Amino acid sequence: MDEVVRTINLTRVFGNTVALDNVNITIRRNEIFGLLGPNGSGKSTLIKILATLLLPSAGDAYVLGYDVKKDYMQIRKHINIVAGDERPGYGILKVKENLWFFSQLYGYGVREGWKIVNELIEEFGMQDFADKKLNRVSSGMFQKYNFVRGILNNPRLLFLDEPTVGLDVEISREIRNYVKSWIRKDPDRTILLTTHYMIEAQELCDRIAIIHKGKIIKVDTVENLLKLVSNEHVFEIKTFYIDDLSISEIKKIQGIKSLYSDNDPASGITKIRIVVEEESPIADILSVLKEKGIKVIALSKEEPNLEDVFLYLVGSRLR
Repeated sequence: MDEVVRTINLTRVFGNTVALDNVNITIRRNEIFGLLGPNGSGKSTLIKILATLLLPSAGDAYVLGYDVKKDYMQIRKHINIVAGDERPGYGILKVKENLWFFSQLYGYGVREGWKIVNELIEEFGMQDFADKKLNRVSSGMFQKYNFVRGILNNPRLLFLDEPTVGLDVEISREIRNYVKSWIRKDPDRTILLTTHYMIEAQELCDRIAIIHKGKIIKVDTVENLLKLVSNEHVFEIKTFYIDDLSISEIKKIQGIKSLYSDNDPASGITKIRIVVEEESPIADILSVLKEKGIKVIALSKEEPNLEDVFLYLVGSRLR
């Protein structure tokens, strides 16, 4: 079956808040499917429904052909979740003891569990900290452990919810390499990934759904999404602090397709990222800044990325 996930007008409401609004997506076998959206956009709610942890308010969702509302026990046999902000396990147990404990929860026999744990520890290079207590390992080590914990039951669908949040660049790269290696080894494996990191989405995902305020705005490959802004020009301007009124004035300049600004209170520097059809509005922006006595520290032309695509489609920043 090439269709691993299918949702039909999937909706979830919490009181007066619509977390998911008629979501329709299809996830194919052996792809890494990304969900890209800011906090509060509905990503975690969608994962919870697909993982049978939450019922939809309306609409339907199918995982591996099973209905999430009726066949949740069948679905749970074939899925697992790795979330970057959760710390599953017991701190007083060693890393390898925690992995064995989860192997028992997943239905392996005692000896079989140890065999699989030891194989994964070696495969993912965890020998140096496998005998450490879980509450004594670093964040990077913990997330390596957490990833291995998530694949212990060899899930057909693995949910990765912000798997590298808070990790340094090197550890994040290792986790991404683990993800790519794991899915390549079996054509029946599929991953649903949520992330805020553009490099992660661009490197890993076969297709991406952009979600905003519970609605799916666009679903396509990374390449096709970037084509949406390939004919546009992207600039980044660094200045000393700019107030919201000045930003609003700049946004009114003709030719600006999208713009967001980010103030850093510590340094007093504002970064403005702008998508324009032609380069001429940049001169107008610099004129406005000069009139207001705002010093420009740097001006650079940038390669478009998924942040710019999100800004272009939604009109607000992703992070």
